[in-house]
Amino acid sequence: MGIFEPFRAIGYITSIVPVSVQRLGTETFVTVSVGKAWQIYNCAKLNLVLVGPQLPKKIRALASYRDYTFAAYGNDIAVFKRAHQVATWSRHNAKVNLLLLFGEQILSVDVDGNMFIWTFKGIQQNLAPVGHVMLEDKFNPSCIMHPDTYLNKVILGSEEGSLQLWNISTKKMLYEFKGWKSSICCCVSSPALDVIAVGCADGTIHVHNIRYDEEIVKFSHSTRGAVTSLSFSTDGQPLLASGGSSGVISIWNLEKRRLQSVIREAHDNSIISLHFFANEPVLMSSSADNSIKMWIFDTSDGDPRLLRFRSGHCAPPLCISFYANGRHILSAGQDRAFRLFSVIQDQQSRELSQRHVTKRAKKLRVKEKEIKLKPVIAFDFAEIRERDWCNVVTCHMDTAQAYVWRLQNFVLGEHILKPCPENQTPVKACTISACGNFAVLGTAGGWIERFNLQSGISRGSYVDLSERSCAHVGEVVGVACDSTNTLMISAGYHGDIKVWDFKGRALKSRWEIGCAVVKIVYHRSNGLLAIATDDFVIRLFDVVALRMVRKFEGHIDRVTDLCFSEDGKWLLTSSMDGTLRIWDVILARQIDAIHVDVSVTALSLSPNMDVLATTHVDQNGVYLWVNQTMFSGSSNIDSYASGKEVVNVKLPSVSPTEGSHKDSENPVLNPIQFKDDFHNPHFQEKIPDLVTLSLLPKSQWQGLINLDIIKIRNKPIEPPKKAEKAPFFLPSVPTLSGQIVFESSDISSEKKIAEGDNSENRRSGLPHSQFFQLLQSSAEKKSFSAFTNYIKSLSPSTLDVELRMLQIIDDDNEQGFDTRPDLFPIELLLDYFIHETSCRNNFEFIQAVIRLFLKFKIHGETIRRQSNLQDKAKELLEVQHAEWQRVDKLFQSSRCMITFLSNSQF
Repeated sequence: MGIFEPFRAIGYITSIVPVSVQRLGTETFVTVSVGKAWQIYNCAKLNLVLVGPQLPKKIRALASYRDYTFAAYGNDIAVFKRAHQVATWSRHNAKVNLLLLFGEQILSVDVDGNMFIWTFKGIQQNLAPVGHVMLEDKFNPSCIMHPDTYLNKVILGSEEGSLQLWNISTKKMLYEFKGWKSSICCCVSSPALDVIAVGCADGTIHVHNIRYDEEIVKFSHSTRGAVTSLSFSTDGQPLLASGGSSGVISIWNLEKRRLQSVIREAHDNSIISLHFFANEPVLMSSSADNSIKMWIFDTSDGDPRLLRFRSGHCAPPLCISFYANGRHILSAGQDRAFRLFSVIQDQQSRELSQRHVTKRAKKLRVKEKEIKLKPVIAFDFAEIRERDWCNVVTCHMDTAQAYVWRLQNFVLGEHILKPCPENQTPVKACTISACGNFAVLGTAGGWIERFNLQSGISRGSYVDLSERSCAHVGEVVGVACDSTNTLMISAGYHGDIKVWDFKGRALKSRWEIGCAVVKIVYHRSNGLLAIATDDFVIRLFDVVALRMVRKFEGHIDRVTDLCFSEDGKWLLTSSMDGTLRIWDVILARQIDAIHVDVSVTALSLSPNMDVLATTHVDQNGVYLWVNQTMFSGSSNIDSYASGKEVVNVKLPSVSPTEGSHKDSENPVLNPIQFKDDFHNPHFQEKIPDLVTLSLLPKSQWQGLINLDIIKIRNKPIEPPKKAEKAPFFLPSVPTLSGQIVFESSDISSEKKIAEGDNSENRRSGLPHSQFFQLLQSSAEKKSFSAFTNYIKSLSPSTLDVELRMLQIIDDDNEQGFDTRPDLFPIELLLDYFIHETSCRNNFEFIQAVIRLFLKFKIHGETIRRQSNLQDKAKELLEVQHAEWQRVDKLFQSSRCMITFLSNSQF
């Protein structure tokens, strides 16, 4: 176990597995694969509605039917009902490549040519297939489909180019189509009877009549590559959509037998699936570029336009950072995209606009990639200026200028920052001042220049006269500014660190590290500069004192990224050795280390220190980890951290899973030991003189105060109507909790009365409720925690009934207190209130219960008539007054301090 536990992965939309589309009622849902898990989107707005659990291996095929989802992974098929796995079909001895929903059956085909038939009616009782078909040895299946109106028949396409028609009921091959001497990649049924479309690896599409084995029409893609997906329109237009491995979608007119339109920049990678919605002019496409797009045919010329889409990075991200107090993550990838991911709501994730890229690409007749800016290698932002002007600056690969972005509008800014126009070299480092007014850029030629973000005008450069009219000899690796715009720190590749006067731009001090610098990070609150060098050592320098204060060693490969926690107590570092290490800056030691299979390339810790985001080699998503110290009762970091030991951990999945640690020789904290630490009395011990609250919802304890108003408001207008025919029922006993308790048939009512008469509680006249039993036992033990937990679990109306059950009916009885056992529960309750108020536990809840208890219509009049109860009430009033004076004094002190600070002129 470590401080950071895997949570989930974001940024994954789809993979190379064909999607499964189904219509439920008036809504259409699409099931997609994302590695080892699957997701379901509602096509109305492409919002995520369900995420499936993690599977042991990557998903190879998908199928769906109502609430059931079928996922083939390895040699097995997992069956899910909603998000719960209900069965696993294991009969294949080879990898399953194809799944087909066939009525209320599923057909599965593996790479060895075995086709099994499964039924999912009564799936939990029967896990065996209902049929098996063995294909020929020289027939390698590549696609499967069911021709409409062909009962119990399927068509299988092969890599050899032939097709076979099989009857799965008799398990016999009925006919074999010779094919077109090219591997078949996809086949789909058309709205016309006996007609199918077949896509081949040579880029040809054959519309074929399978009844007469005749070709109707043949189309050819103009771009190179195979035809990977096909779909017929069902809204009355004679259209056939085809997708290729080059990412182009072609629309063919079947009546005119010609090409109608081409979507050239539909996707950046191979088209995996195409699907025309039933009776709608809408086409959905999914691609290996991690995106789903919907196209609508509503233009006058018949060309489709983009309706809505969901996409993520189609290449691994290079750098990330939390934004908006940890609610969003800014991410820049090798796909030239600059994205904003939402940690809370997935549909809010989006790509920042680079100003009419598609329109400019069409006008210049070039690809969108050539219009987009080159990949971002570094960026910085200032949240304080989001509503004023551009508040993000980015440096791009092999680009001699930096760009600014207006994050409020999610768009590229109007200014381009060009440092050193005389000698242009690529910009390598950037930072924004704490005030958000200035951006400082460092170039590969050693030049450092300051710009005003509002106007985009240069405000001077930083020059070291001893370095031949530049700031550094060689590349500037990093720049940073302090919190008061007093100092600017820069680092050169050759190991020279320099501190400059921010306003005057004069060099104040410098020191040499002695080895090449890889990356620097500056923490503005504590003034510490963390430097990663090529000798795999992390050094911490105090910029004000100009000396090294910490040195951390442990990585055995190149350090890829590092970041401080918001409070400056932790330093997190990642390396190509696959480890992520957490260093305690104060104690100068490593407190935790985890190892993952795929090395971390970038990391960022949220301002609240509750979530850590990482990116990894060859992974297109952003992975989130949760800080256990923020979400559990134990404040002892040693109960989570592994210290100097390195723990092997799996990467987070799209769906959160339990048991993320691998089986390894590294010691992992025993869960029982952790549980004991969590329930240690040391952590439950209350700080002296501290007032604690109940942590109940506000509506629960406020409902006790306003219960009479709520009852009047909820009073029914009409009396309940009697049922025409009384239903069959079992005799039951009414309970306060609302749970049904059935009467035992072998106990007669006379026996119950006899037992009740002989019981001690009946003789004393005390009620039998759990409320009183817990109250009495807690009073005897002089510990009311169990009773408090019980009444906190009750609803306001139930607690009101419990208190009213103790109500004295014959209040005019003038017997003494000792001969009135029905007054005993009221005395116990007053003792309970005195104890809890003096201990200052559950303050607001106890006050609400006291107010309800002392109502005139409940127990107020009874207490007024009994002298013993009056003494208890007076004692409660004194304790209440003393404690409230103490709390009010704290409130008054805080109010005075706030008033003083708000009226002060600094």
